[in-house]
Amino acid sequence: MNINVASSSPTTTSAAATPSFSQPSGTYSSAQSVSLSSATAGSTIYFTTDGSTPTSSSNRYSGPIMVASSMTLQAIATAPGYTNSGLAQASYVISAPKGPAVPSYAILQKEIQLLPNWRIKHDPATSGSSTGSMSLVSDPSLSGQAAKFHTSFTNAGGELYSVTYGNDTDSKNFLYDAHVWIAAGSSLSNLEMDNNQVMRNGDTVIYAFQCSGYTNTWEFSSNVGTPDQPKVKWVKSTSPCNPSKWTRDVWHHIQIRTSRDDSGNVTYHSVWFDGVESPINQTVNCDFSLGWALGALVANFQVDGIGTSGSSTLYLDHFNLYRW
Repeated sequence: MNINVASSSPTTTSAAATPSFSQPSGTYSSAQSVSLSSATAGSTIYFTTDGSTPTSSSNRYSGPIMVASSMTLQAIATAPGYTNSGLAQASYVISAPKGPAVPSYAILQKEIQLLPNWRIKHDPATSGSSTGSMSLVSDPSLSGQAAKFHTSFTNAGGELYSVTYGNDTDSKNFLYDAHVWIAAGSSLSNLEMDNNQVMRNGDTVIYAFQCSGYTNTWEFSSNVGTPDQPKVKWVKSTSPCNPSKWTRDVWHHIQIRTSRDDSGNVTYHSVWFDGVESPINQTVNCDFSLGWALGALVANFQVDGIGTSGSSTLYLDHFNLYRW
């Protein structure tokens, strides 16, 4: 008598899908926001940043991880009915770009965007017309409060935003340091970032610098007339720049290094855009007899339109000026 016994195969349990990272391993010049995901529905991801192998007792992933310093990120996924996933790993090197050297004794005016009494007016040196408004917002921001500049224009009009931030007749070295965000849909031709100082002799030095959409370069201004009968001339550098090419809806870091002598001759040394230096190394006269208050320090932020009409929205944060 034959008895047939059905054989049974052992049950095989699949592993959860190994997590993937939104940013690959590599060297980056700024902090990175890294998102983790697993293709297995209902999975839970655990991760470590200290080099240890993650387990279900490690940090539980709940949102993007800010990688602000060099580290190795490791992760696993777990899910009901699955064994643990394979190990995912990515190594990040955060190499902060070098910026301009500032001596320890430099005087710092921090967060100028928060100062009261900003002045807003159309720049009559531009064609057309413009109107502007300024407010403080928390989003987007880096410091918690950024200045929002909304400008409307016709016929390429420019709007000048300015504020007095101090009094100093004697400092001869300056660093204009700001973070700028251009909102999507903004129309602008030039973005001008100036610093002004009334020297001990009563004349005003205009440190004027702009990213020009007309020449596609960084430009600086000079006085090719006399202090009493000034004639402003914008000079093209060999360093490319066009604000229409800036990536929208992200923060950009701009640093402008200048110096002067007692006659109001200004040297434009370099500009840094997102940590990348573009040497300028040009000296021109920037001496104007304007009758301003002795020692006045004035910061400008000007937005020029492009075309027959339009508008732009820009944000300014971590706006600092160093002097020594």
